[in-house]
Amino acid sequence: MSAIRLDGREIAAQMREEMGREVAHLAQEHMLRPGLAVVLVGENPASQSYVRSKTQACQELGMHSVQLDFPASLSTEALLGTIAELNADESIHGILVQLPLPGQDEERVLNAVSPEKDVDGLHPVNLGRLLRGEEGFWPCTPHGVLQILQRSDVEVAGKHAVVVGRSPLVGRPVANLLAQKMEGGNATVTLCHTGTHDLSYFTRQADILVVAAGQPRAITDEMVKEGAVVIDVGVNRIEDATRERGWRLVGDVDYAAVRKKARAITPVPNGVGPMTITMLLYNTIEAAKRLGGVQ
Repeated sequence: MSAIRLDGREIAAQMREEMGREVAHLAQEHMLRPGLAVVLVGENPASQSYVRSKTQACQELGMHSVQLDFPASLSTEALLGTIAELNADESIHGILVQLPLPGQDEERVLNAVSPEKDVDGLHPVNLGRLLRGEEGFWPCTPHGVLQILQRSDVEVAGKHAVVVGRSPLVGRPVANLLAQKMEGGNATVTLCHTGTHDLSYFTRQADILVVAAGQPRAITDEMVKEGAVVIDVGVNRIEDATRERGWRLVGDVDYAAVRKKARAITPVPNGVGPMTITMLLYNTIEAAKRLGGVQ
């Protein structure tokens, strides 16, 4: 048995094609161009790469994008002033502050973004709306996980989903979404983490296993039930002397071993990763429609 490869690149490309048509429709029928502002503080190479990808993705869809670069020495108060200006800018429908910040107060900064422009889905208001099952913006990576499952025709309702990881960015939101009584949800969910006693006892019960533990290859084939669907959210850099750059990326799941046992599995890279930026664009388009009064 060899698992079906759930390729996030293919699903992301399909969604972006759909969104490109919607962006064109909004411009033609409503004179509305979704706008995303990305705020980058400091010179973290990974953050710079992510921001370039997000800006390029906006341009490819015909969206309006603004990138604001600041030195690492920028004060929290000055950054809050920039957020206030973006909140008031009617051409900007989504605001993303690239994390991590190099020293500014992340909690104050994220909480200062208008919930109606919080396309990262990290504002307490949007996290609260998610918990209550109300309209809001879902965090991008958990939303991407749901899209992979739905667009791969994975039945979720009534299944036992086990989530390994409890972070407010991935683990807790994705567990809540999978449990909600809605299309793509209605699963019975167990939330675990790396401190869970006898973790494999729970993971072996999973029809759907979502792993966001932050530890390379933490999930081995012995920990997975035959025929399970495995979603690997982890991205870890490990040394690899066979590569020119001296390292490579692996997930939180031992992909080579688990794919022989699972029914379907996401690879790393090119699994969940491409979906995160795609869902950011999706949220920005939704924000533009809501703020522009478009049904």
